[in-house]
Amino acid sequence: MLTIVNPADGRPIRELPETSAADVATGHATARHAQPAWAARPLAERLAVLRRFRDAIVAETETLAATLTHEVGKPIRQSRNELAGLLPRLDFFLDATERALATETVFDDAGMREEITHEPLGVVANISAWNYPYFVGANVFAPALLAGNAVLYKPSEIASQTGLRIARLLHGAGVPIDVFQTLVGAGAVGAALLEQPVDGVYFTGSVATGKKIAAACGPRLVRLQLELGGKDPSYVCDDLDAAGIRNAAASLADGAMYNTGQSCCSVERIYVHERVHEAFVDAFLETVRGFVVGDPMDEATYIGPIARAPQLAVLEAQVADALAKGAVLRTGGHRLDRPGNWFEPTVCTGVDHTMLLMRDESFGPVIGIQKVGGDAEALALMNDTSYGLTAGVYTADAARARALLGQVRAGSAYWNCCDRVSPRLPWSGVKDSGVGLTLSTYGIQAFTRPKAWHLRRG
Repeated sequence: MLTIVNPADGRPIRELPETSAADVATGHATARHAQPAWAARPLAERLAVLRRFRDAIVAETETLAATLTHEVGKPIRQSRNELAGLLPRLDFFLDATERALATETVFDDAGMREEITHEPLGVVANISAWNYPYFVGANVFAPALLAGNAVLYKPSEIASQTGLRIARLLHGAGVPIDVFQTLVGAGAVGAALLEQPVDGVYFTGSVATGKKIAAACGPRLVRLQLELGGKDPSYVCDDLDAAGIRNAAASLADGAMYNTGQSCCSVERIYVHERVHEAFVDAFLETVRGFVVGDPMDEATYIGPIARAPQLAVLEAQVADALAKGAVLRTGGHRLDRPGNWFEPTVCTGVDHTMLLMRDESFGPVIGIQKVGGDAEALALMNDTSYGLTAGVYTADAARARALLGQVRAGSAYWNCCDRVSPRLPWSGVKDSGVGLTLSTYGIQAFTRPKAWHLRRG
């Protein structure tokens, strides 16, 4: 049995039966059998199913948000925000799928016509994450289903109740039970899923697990998409006025601490030009010290518990390492003495790249702020990482921002903003941040196999 624990107080919420390896294999077989009929249904019917799913999300928002908050500790207002933010993503898929999957005529002359069609992969494995289960799950299962695939969906064991609610709403909207199946459990269930002859594997999670999945899939040469970690940097330039500094500080504090810092695209490193460093740090600390830490079901709470208890030791080790190497602790830095998994919002200055805090993913409410002498130093530090998910620059000069961001190796670039995802843009990383992409029309076509047609008349 899988025990779901409330990270806010450490109390068990519910026990769920785990999917056995035999049931995983049976699930794949039934999905394989059911997928052709699903793909044969007109796209208009599959779109209508997703619209009904969207309606169900709206109708049950409060219940869904409460479930999410109880099992992962996300503050209730942020749980509602995730559900509200899901709607425009679904709207994008509803609007763009027909266009993305349409037959393309790329040549038509002298009796020869060339076309590209987009055929579903077949059965895909969706191994999802707990920190944004609606966002990262729907990034995969929504376009996969619309493209005509069957989906074997393994939610994170931490967010299993949410995964089961997603399945119930999809089935209620008209997705056949065999076409979308939820597999409940931890790593053993994921390993059993990878043993099945699926046609694509789509994973969101840690680099270590992503590399294991890549090794498992390599011999089979199946479609693989890995959305992994990040150590996302932002640089605050010296041309900001007082209002600009305050705005940058507020934006970056939110980018670092939202969802208690548990996002792959959370701001994890901040570089500030020496001319504005002190003013920025003062404004940043003022914002962070105003964040309310408390019961995640309280409307006023901004910082909730850490979802995974082992991460507390990681955060403690990063802070201790930084202080031992000369960093200055400006606020926070410790576990909170209460039941559950709690860590104070933490800010360190005087940091550098010898410290774990500036090199390893934190995935918690901790941040290091490093003073730099200019753009060249900031750029070198931003690129000094094994990750490459997002990067941001705060400056009044658009040309300066473009010049800097054009040289940063990252999948997403931000000017005067951070921690933002748009369904219209591809979500991808470089280096250890992953391979492949979701979102945008490319993220719809990622669930298809292009077929080349050579058609000679006469």
